[in-house]
Amino acid sequence: MTFCTVINCMDGRVQLPVITYLKKRFDVEYVDTITEPGPTLILAEQQNLPIVQSIFKRVSVSVKSHHSAGIAVVGHYDCAGNPAPEDDQRQQIQEAAQLIRRQFDNMDVIGLWVDDQWSVHEVVTQRVGKK
Repeated sequence: MTFCTVINCMDGRVQLPVITYLKKRFDVEYVDTITEPGPTLILAEQQNLPIVQSIFKRVSVSVKSHHSAGIAVVGHYDCAGNPAPEDDQRQQIQEAAQLIRRQFDNMDVIGLWVDDQWSVHEVVTQRVGKK
């Protein structure tokens, strides 16, 4: 069994497109999914440290127990938990990916944007050894 990990919004509209994308992107069978409303905002701002630490703890379980092939963080159009404009969310995706990469420095980390057609776009790629 092969896994990857995603930190995604709880919004049900983005779940299947992201899972489908990640299964192909990382060539895995399963996607461990960690959800929060507006996770890119939470990770980029780091103002709610208990939630940030909770996300890290859940990612750690996936990485250690399932030997995750990579980690993705997702922002999306029409997010109720993070109603910021797309440009702001893309910046947050970048910052969130950098934070995750620092916490899990032996993992490839990608950032995804899901548009108004529910299409998935890779907007950040941080590979092991290239911070």
